[in-house]
Amino acid sequence: MTSDNSTWTPETVLSTLPHRPEENSTSPVPFFHLIEQLKTTKREGWRRFGINGESISDHMYRMSIMTMMAPPSLATKINIPHCTKMALIHDMAEALVGDITPVDYHITKAEKARREASVMDYITTTLLGKVPGGMLSGGEIKKVFEEYEKDETLEAHFVHDIDKMELLLQMVEYERSNDVDLTEFTHVASRIRLPEIQAWAAEVIQERPKKA
Repeated sequence: MTSDNSTWTPETVLSTLPHRPEENSTSPVPFFHLIEQLKTTKREGWRRFGINGESISDHMYRMSIMTMMAPPSLATKINIPHCTKMALIHDMAEALVGDITPVDYHITKAEKARREASVMDYITTTLLGKVPGGMLSGGEIKKVFEEYEKDETLEAHFVHDIDKMELLLQMVEYERSNDVDLTEFTHVASRIRLPEIQAWAAEVIQERPKKA
């Protein structure tokens, strides 16, 4: 789904879909169809190791469960339902952008951010702009996505840490099931900021298969 062409737009991918979603509808059904892409698009970081891994939505599902298991010392300071919502939204743009990893050097961090922002504009305006808001409107989705991207609130810090923690869990699980050394992903643990999640990460790192 990615391209090194700086003229990339959501239309770049939409034009390739066999059934592109209806736009400017008053129904959320076209949006529901679009996010099916999150179920079928794999997380790319593992492919270099021959692992046909989990989908983007698999990743976000476990993240969402993890936010609800926040340790008491964090749970008293953060809005957990808001964090769960953020976990479910934070990678939504990858429905069209795909999973761009740090080793995709041809796509800069700024370009990745531009693509994701443009997809969220498409989702929240073109697909959801005319849909009556219930518990969650297009505008609210965009607001939550932007909070995650800015990473200034404690809730955003927590969800960023959970994102990294979920990767570490998956790393250990793939090492166990594929007999592969995924050491290059362990540095992610050092980027976790909150002490409570640092403790989780340390526990998982200790679970790694011991090398002879």
